[in-house]
Amino acid sequence: MERWLADVELVPHPRNRADVSEYLGVPEEMLWPRVVKTAVKTGPDREIVSVYPYRSACPSSVWAHLVEEATKEVFFAGYTNYFIFLEQPAFHLTLRKKIEEGVRVRFLLGDPAGEVTRQREAVEGVALSVSTRIRITLENLAKVGGLSSPEMRFSASEDAMNHVSLSVFRFDEDVLVTPHLARLVGHDSPMMHLHRRESNGMFDRFADHAEELWDRAVQP
Repeated sequence: MERWLADVELVPHPRNRADVSEYLGVPEEMLWPRVVKTAVKTGPDREIVSVYPYRSACPSSVWAHLVEEATKEVFFAGYTNYFIFLEQPAFHLTLRKKIEEGVRVRFLLGDPAGEVTRQREAVEGVALSVSTRIRITLENLAKVGGLSSPEMRFSASEDAMNHVSLSVFRFDEDVLVTPHLARLVGHDSPMMHLHRRESNGMFDRFADHAEELWDRAVQP
């Protein structure tokens, strides 16, 4: 122990650091400030939890955990949002449960009959078209049913291009963000997981973007 404390360049294993800290009753950052500082993110990037080169690379368990832990807000502001119903078993029942628990659940979708939807379909050129993917979501939301139905809107026509190019999925103080690249569909585009740690940081910027689209969105 004396050797670890005397030599600032000698950094013990994390388990040993914890043991020494507990034995001396001194916080670890006071004994080895350099190693602790390098292990803790600082600055704007400290809100970044994870990054994925593809949305599909994010484990389905991450989505399930974020939904399960949300106590106030679940907001799917992707253009189609259909994938969540394919990846999460009986997700309409999960949504019903969250709403009954008092969680606000919202879905912001693109207009399946809108001009931007038609343009995006031509760009992607895939069998499962954008309008079909939106209708899959609408069918699943209808299954939630009754007083437990989520809030749902279509993005305004003037906002549709901004909406289709960036998906934002919020779960209380966590957000998953997917910028859609060129001709790629959502699951082939990159994604970031952010957790709110400061005002006007990365989390707030994307959350505010989704809220602005929602405020101008229209009822189907």
